[in-house]
Amino acid sequence: MEHNAVKTFHWRQASRRPRSNVLNRMRKVAILPTLCTLANGMCGVTAIMFFTNIGPAATVDHSLSRYIAGWLLFLAMLFDVLDGYLARRANQASQFGAELDSLCDAVSFGAAPAIFLVQLGDYANSDLARKLSYMIALLYVSCAILRLARFNVTTALDAKSHRYFQGLPSPAAAGCIASLVIIRYNLTELKWVSIDTANLIMAIASPLAGFVVALLMVSRTQYIHMANRVLMRRKNFSKVVQALLVVMAVVLFRELALGLCFWGYALYGPVVSVWNRMNKPEPIPVSTEPSMN
Repeated sequence: MEHNAVKTFHWRQASRRPRSNVLNRMRKVAILPTLCTLANGMCGVTAIMFFTNIGPAATVDHSLSRYIAGWLLFLAMLFDVLDGYLARRANQASQFGAELDSLCDAVSFGAAPAIFLVQLGDYANSDLARKLSYMIALLYVSCAILRLARFNVTTALDAKSHRYFQGLPSPAAAGCIASLVIIRYNLTELKWVSIDTANLIMAIASPLAGFVVALLMVSRTQYIHMANRVLMRRKNFSKVVQALLVVMAVVLFRELALGLCFWGYALYGPVVSVWNRMNKPEPIPVSTEPSMN
């Protein structure tokens, strides 16, 4: 009787995680936001294929396929904005969606821009410069993954937690790199820039750009959430006109306008941070001497 009363120990049973309501919640997933998130990751993978001329881009001209790869990253950004917007509007934001979004962002805004940086650095004539581009690409993808992991553990699901970012968002960093790709492989004839000059400029600018945005991603610099500012609030009529003018500028000068927009946003954070520190009022000294009154 005593032997039967003693419960036997089995290592398989001890190693099993207790069942909770997590699996029950996982059975219900927001369809439209999830599809947008997966489309983000698919755009990132397709951008890598087009940039490396494999798969569907094997028969496409190299310059054209890399130009398309740059625009595919911007399409991934559009899906990245839509999934969060749709989830919050429908009150369907979940931890599953947040984790899935970070996984797809690691592909589209981490791995793909890193491959772009390696290819742009290959235009350098020096073998040392090519190795430097490769190392900066590894630094970039590492900082992007760290940035996404920090975002997951420090940000809640409510809308108030998505007003500001700590560090440059990974989609904005990827936009900075993708804008360089589009400028280099644009289909317009910029007669005032020769091919050799463009290659030399990109060989110098791409490693520097990758290094800067990589450090900005893991910095503590504060950035405003542009998508929420534009989509989640009602604006005055003048703001609508301004947005229309920005869209027209991007359509007319798409290569240069995108580069100015994304690099302006990336440099906005450090400039504002330095400005606030320089203009911070000095604390009024408090006298420690005893009062005579």
